[in-house]
Amino acid sequence: MAKQTKNDQGYKTFREELKSQALRPLYLFWGEEDYLREFYLGKLQELLVPEGLGEFNHFRLEGKGTDVASITEAVEALPVFSPKKLVEVRDFDFYKGSAEQRDALDALLSDVPDYCCLVIVFSDPGFRPDGRMKIHRHFSKGAGLSVEFGKQEQSDLALWLRRRFAALGKEIERPVAEHLIFRSGGLMTGLLGEIEKIAAYAKGVQITKEDIDAVGTPVLDAVVWQFTDALGRRDMGRAAQVMGELLLMRESPIMLLAVTGRQLRQLLSAKLAASAGRDAAYLKKLWGMSHDYPARLLMDASRRTELSWCRDAVLLAAQTDLQMKSTGRDGDALLKEFLIRLAV
Repeated sequence: MAKQTKNDQGYKTFREELKSQALRPLYLFWGEEDYLREFYLGKLQELLVPEGLGEFNHFRLEGKGTDVASITEAVEALPVFSPKKLVEVRDFDFYKGSAEQRDALDALLSDVPDYCCLVIVFSDPGFRPDGRMKIHRHFSKGAGLSVEFGKQEQSDLALWLRRRFAALGKEIERPVAEHLIFRSGGLMTGLLGEIEKIAAYAKGVQITKEDIDAVGTPVLDAVVWQFTDALGRRDMGRAAQVMGELLLMRESPIMLLAVTGRQLRQLLSAKLAASAGRDAAYLKKLWGMSHDYPARLLMDASRRTELSWCRDAVLLAAQTDLQMKSTGRDGDALLKEFLIRLAV
């Protein structure tokens, strides 16, 4: 249930330009949704690069072995038997380098030829365009466009899942699709592998939550949610089982505590929101969630949880975090103690 922020105006504009084939000479592709980014790079290649002419009309430059001179050479080379060509520059850090190099790149980006479509790609999910840098103006106000490929809307993902399962001879209803999206983290890249496993496992045509839970691999947030939800329902047997799963995960104690603490704060805010007559839509906006499914889960869980327990749990998480970072005690031992005290 991590907080998400996404500006999808650039993404919408790019899709419209691709559909009308009115492409710009310069794009910046970034964001955490690898599948979607590579899908649209493929669409650009289909549109711009004639079959059999990729060697002449499609240049792909990787960051570590790339400099401004090689980018300039690729951009200025004329296309062969085609009005346009595609140049991909992947993971080239144009924010660094000498002042001379940055000036040369700035000059190149300000005058990309009409016969070229230059796409600068960042695959690091943590990358964010730095609006303070002079070079960023080419993508915010110039002829270029910054396109973020982030998590898609829940309704779009549900439709996409339906089509993917249908291609495998299976069906999935909207509530079940939302459950799968939540457990898998909401990224198409992660959902692809889950679809194959679940479809192969399911005995019937209709995919069920039981099918998903049986063979799906949940992300950390989903496992922590199972633990806190079991505690809220006073199902200590299930809580102990999930606690064992958490301790076996290859995550640092600080990370596990951070995720658990955040969800406990979200649960407390849901409890307070419900007492004030607020709904899941308010909670979704409050935490900047991409989808409304986790917000609904929190609101439902808040009805089964006492306010005093929520407050004590949040305080305990904060105290344990302070101990981990200041006392030098073993993180695994502190985490186990924290989880056990939550259950008790």
